[in-house]
Parts: sequence; C-alpha cells; structure tokens
Amino acid sequence: MKPFQLTDELVVQFDRDGYILVENLFDKEEMDLLLKIGKADQEKADIVHAAKDAEGRESKLWLVSDIDRQDIYNGFCHCRRIVDTMERLMEDEVYLYHYKMMVKEPRVGGAWEWHQDYGYWYHNECLYPDMASCYIAVDRAYRGNGCLQVLRGSHRMGRIEHGRFGTQTGADPGRVELAMEHLDLVYCEMSPGSALFFHANLLHRSDPNTSDDPRWSLICCYNTKHNPCKDRVGHPSYVPLEKWDDSRIKEFGRRQWTEMTVPA
Repeated sequence: MKPFQLTDELVVQFDRDGYILVENLFDKEEMDLLLKIGKADQEKADIVHAAKDAEGRESKLWLVSDIDRQDIYNGFCHCRRIVDTMERLMEDEVYLYHYKMMVKEPRVGGAWEWHQDYGYWYHNECLYPDMASCYIAVDRAYRGNGCLQVLRGSHRMGRIEHGRFGTQTGADPGRVELAMEHLDLVYCEMSPGSALFFHANLLHRSDPNTSDDPRWSLICCYNTKHNPCKDRVGHPSYVPLEKWDDSRIKEFGRRQWTEMTVPA
C-alpha cells in the first residue's frame, strides 16, 4: 500500500470543511483482523452499552482510554498514519482522549442524532474545541446501513447548545435546521479501511440501519496538548502518546487473534 501523504491542499480542505476523507488508509488484512477480533472480544462485549435514539432504536458501542495495552485497537490509535496526520491538522501535539467501537446491527441499529463531539466534551471542562477524531470504516458504510452524515463547514459555527434526545445528547434542532438551510449535507459513504478525520465542532449524525449489512466503525478521538480538561475515566487529561510504527497493527492483531483462538 502506498503510504498516505497529507498534502497542503488537504490541510486547507480540513480547515474549510471540518473534515477530510482518506480512502483506503488501512489495508484489507488490517481491517479483517480488526473486525474478527472486535466480534470475538468478550472483554469488550462486557462493556458494551446501547444508546437509544429519539424513537427508541438502539445502537451499541464500547469506549475505553487505555493507551498502554499492546493490542490491535491501540495499534490503530498510536499509528503514525493517524497521529502524524492529526497533529498536522490540529497544529499541535495530540494525545488519545479515548477510542470506541460503534456497532449498528442489521435492521435494528438506531440513528445518532445531530451533534458535535465538543457539544458534550465541553462539559468535561475542555477549554477549547481543539479536538478531533478519526472515524475508520470497519464494514462498508453507505446510506442504507446508516453511514455518517456531516454538514460541511459547520465546525465554523462554534459550539451549539445540546440537550437530551432518547438517551443521546443532541444539538439544538432549531440551530441545526438553520445550518441545513445554508450548508451542504454530505453522506460519507466509505469502504472498509477508509478514514474520516473530523473536527470536534463538526455537526454529524447517522440514520438507522435498515439494511441486512452491519456497520461497525472504530473511532479514535484526540485532544491537543494545549487544551486543558478535567481528568475523567474515559476522557483523560494530557498523557503523552507514544507513536508506534504502522506495522504494529498487524503484529499485535495477529498475536491477539492467535491468543483468542489457540487453546492454552
């Protein structure tokens, strides 16, 4: 696979649109390992919780912020393909805020309401919205199975007031409606291994999964070193993040899968 190079043009696009979509940032073996480990990972299954949308439909996720474990998840979170890109986009050293696996099961996975990540990270006493995430498509994401939707350039609106919708935190509907009158709605259809880097103030949502296809995604979230915040479980204050060679994704993934499948 040809190494990804973040160009000046992509940096300008991120500043203008609030996101960039990178096709095939990760290869087939990396994604196959992540998917089968994620589905077989009983430890993570034990911490899954379901979030209901405004109509009561459920999407599942788990969230952790361990940075020292040598497993496939941290292989992604520490890899230079993500961290070097994130640091250039955010113009500062970044550290891992947390990572999470989002699971939309076929026919039953619910919607995610319009929101900004900083809409609720704000309440962790994060002083600035200088935070961003890398969304990695583990399965193919398309309109039918509830791919991510974004409002292009909405990060420039600043933080919007958020409230409760179902068991989710969502942005003020009136403000979202106003934004939709002026900004482009983009459906982020993605193949496995593609990645979306997006700003914490970018408005985004997703529809329920009405297809026969699952939609799994790994989201690695980062804060900048200069941005103070309250130290909380799953949302820590600054801890230096060691960058790992990209090869560790497969190294850790192969070892982890062997440990899961070969009897002791």
